Amino acid sequence: MSATKTAALNIRIDPNLKEALRIAANKDHRPMANMVELLIIQHCERVGISIPEQQNLFEGEPGE
Repeated sequence: MSATKTAALNIRIDPNLKEALRIAANKDHRPMANMVELLIIQHCERVGISIPEQQNLFEGEPGE
């Protein structure tokens, strides 16, 4: 998945889940935001949700 554009996502989660995320991200030597992306991608693959290429997600936005 290309990282040409990103979108902000502000969420509230249980502090224990945040700590588990931090530990998991550190074990994989990646930032927590990247770990969240990876987990979402893996979940979508597991349950059969296709993720369009990022360039397709932003087609038709103002300024293009």
